[in-house]
Amino acid sequence: MGRSRRTIPEELLLLALDPATGTTAQPQSLDLGLAGAQLVELALAGRIAPDGDRIAVVMPRPTGDPTLDHALELLRRRGSPVRAVNWIGGPRLGLRQTYLTHLERCGMVHAVTGQMCGVLPTTRYQATDSAVSREIRARLDSAIRTGVPPDPRTAALAALAHAIGLGKHLYPGNEGRSSRSRLRDLIRHDPMGGLVAHAVMDVQNGVAAQPRRSPGGGGGRKPAVRSAVAEPAGMPVQPRRAGLAARTALAR
Repeated sequence: MGRSRRTIPEELLLLALDPATGTTAQPQSLDLGLAGAQLVELALAGRIAPDGDRIAVVMPRPTGDPTLDHALELLRRRGSPVRAVNWIGGPRLGLRQTYLTHLERCGMVHAVTGQMCGVLPTTRYQATDSAVSREIRARLDSAIRTGVPPDPRTAALAALAHAIGLGKHLYPGNEGRSSRSRLRDLIRHDPMGGLVAHAVMDVQNGVAAQPRRSPGGGGGRKPAVRSAVAEPAGMPVQPRRAGLAARTALAR
């Protein structure tokens, strides 16, 4: 995969990057969104395909993008289709930083070091070309404003932006309410983007920690779960008392 086109994970991260502060909006859920965006990008590249609510590798050949190829190899090693919600809810700690470093290496952002309270070192990131971020935002704005079905990449980007709660950053306040609603509606225009976006939201709601029950399988006590929104960025949801069940579900 060449560098002539930005990937959906890259665009999602640039969309979340605040040009004023150099920090990312929704940092606690952004890693989940990036993991989901990798799935959409791999699907568009013909490497994976949905199989119900699962993801199957259909072409293990590398794309040429190191971050995508790492995800593809991990999926290939599973040996069988994996539930999207379990994949996205798996260990993704540091994915946001991985992509920030990747974008810096590609010359799309640059790091600005500083100190907090004159002591603690900090690193913020600024887009090297603000026109790129404006173009990404303009595509979303156009899809929201015109109501014309967007292309699959824009539809998937919109679905993921909604799933991680980026709408309130892009379209804040009461005046942005209708735009946030339309952003949510764009989820229906891309099946893969919709599947992944719903999986991201399920992880945040704790669904990934609960093993699937067969119909009529009895009413045992459900494991306690916590929302991923309260966890550090990209950490999977883990129940406090049902760790074995969660690990079993994530290994499927």
